[in-house]
Amino acid sequence: MTLLITVIAAVVSTIVWYLSESRLKLGMLSLIYWGASLMWLVDAVAEYIEIGAGYFTPAAADLLNDGFLGLSVVTLGLVIWLAALLAKDPNGRIRSLLKSK
Repeated sequence: MTLLITVIAAVVSTIVWYLSESRLKLGMLSLIYWGASLMWLVDAVAEYIEIGAGYFTPAAADLLNDGFLGLSVVTLGLVIWLAALLAKDPNGRIRSLLKSK
């Protein structure tokens, strides 16, 4: 479930990055999500090697926990991207706000 959520976030952010012409550093956001997706893919393969076919029949509680973890990863990726975006200040809005005071 975590892998599925991060792959969906990666695909959506990549499509938005590809179609937009903004300076919002969306490429960085898509790389964050693709990196998380790769991490969860390696985790899924390792767990499949360990458990075997039982990997494909998780309990409902495990699915719920994985769903919350996936949403947490997507949220953390957004927070990191937002912090980097505010630090870069591509439109100069924060600089102009600080200069006006």
